[in-house]
Amino acid sequence: MLVRTLQLRDFRGYRELDLELGDGLTVLLGDNGQGKTNLLEAIGFVGGLGSFRGAPDEAMVRSGTDVAIIRCDLEAPDGREVLVECEIARSGRNRVKVNRQKLARTRDLVGVLPVTVFSPDDLELVKGTPSLRRRWLDEALVARHRRHDALRADLEKILRQRNALLKQARGRLSGDISTTLEVWDAKLAAVGDELRAQRIAMLAMLTPLLSRAYDAVAAAPADVQATYSSSWAQQSLLEALSDVRPDDLRRGLTTVGPHRDEVVLTLAGTPARTHASQGEQRSLALALRLATDAAVRESGVGRPVVLLDDVFSELDPTRASALLQVLPETQRMLTSAAGLPASARPDRVLHVVNGTVREAP
Repeated sequence: MLVRTLQLRDFRGYRELDLELGDGLTVLLGDNGQGKTNLLEAIGFVGGLGSFRGAPDEAMVRSGTDVAIIRCDLEAPDGREVLVECEIARSGRNRVKVNRQKLARTRDLVGVLPVTVFSPDDLELVKGTPSLRRRWLDEALVARHRRHDALRADLEKILRQRNALLKQARGRLSGDISTTLEVWDAKLAAVGDELRAQRIAMLAMLTPLLSRAYDAVAAAPADVQATYSSSWAQQSLLEALSDVRPDDLRRGLTTVGPHRDEVVLTLAGTPARTHASQGEQRSLALALRLATDAAVRESGVGRPVVLLDDVFSELDPTRASALLQVLPETQRMLTSAAGLPASARPDRVLHVVNGTVREAP
């Protein structure tokens, strides 16, 4: 899938923008705070990611206005044209259409435009909390198999309901609460066991891709492993929930389940989060994104648009050059405030200044 045109109205700092995009590598140059990342953020939103910067919807609406609009003309591999229109509301519900047909939810955009995003914050995938690595794995799973988004949504809903019931109990298990808790336990067990199985299978498929990607971008290749650590081991989740019920009641939250699991990343047999150097951690973060991108491409789902947000400012020349060499030959958009690596060969260079986009001279 290719992005042919991007139109913005009252999105972030853009009052109005109409931009045509080509194939290959497009570079967006400009000082910090000029609006480069906002363009990638808009495309990421069309890809179903929301704000890849983690911003709430209202932050994407230009100050003094109530609604931001994103329109994208996409071109499918078979030549079909796809129009995506998004209205992001400062308050209330967003509205999304694909080819003039309304979607029930913004998250239903997932799969319409496959997108792979690289950003400096990706270092936290290696150094940060387990929730970030779970999210990376779930996003890879959904990108390859869109139907799994419903599984993830079911988990979130069940956990909200179960935790609300545990708080309501206040440590005491009455007859009504016990009966209702058994219902939510059964639902959580069914979804949790399935999600764990799918995550483990996905990680097994991703690990060799991750290893190859790391070797391609690192100055010194290493034995890279990614393993799934579950909060319940040699038993079903239903049995585990029964075992921890007294503790869950006391704490008022669910202490076992896929929301407590971990993806353990190791280099040469040692934990990357605590033992790897900064350079090794950056190489591994890049490899995580490259592995996901490769998995989506191999699945036949589509060829993701690659968005690189100021990643070269954090890389030494060797890693920057290596990353450019291993990026897939597809539509790519790259932002930079500090110029480009010497090996970069952009097809198009645009300057972004205070919410305006102009061709480079």
